[in-house]
Amino acid sequence: MSSEQMDPIKKELESRRKEIAAELALLFKTNMKITDWDVPEADDREAAELLLQIMQEELDKLKEDVRAGKYDNY
Repeated sequence: MSSEQMDPIKKELESRRKEIAAELALLFKTNMKITDWDVPEADDREAAELLLQIMQEELDKLKEDVRAGKYDNY
């Protein structure tokens, strides 16, 4: 992909950076609330660490998919 093609992509994604960050935070906070509802006595820090680990594992899988070309013609 040429740098000419990347500039519009970078510009587009940068314009949505705050929205993407907010959606990620919402995903995290929603799952924290669900965990608290389902396991009221849960250690919130432990739950947060485990949730972050799950999210990171899934991000790593997505990275692998991108590198393997899964989204080249999305």
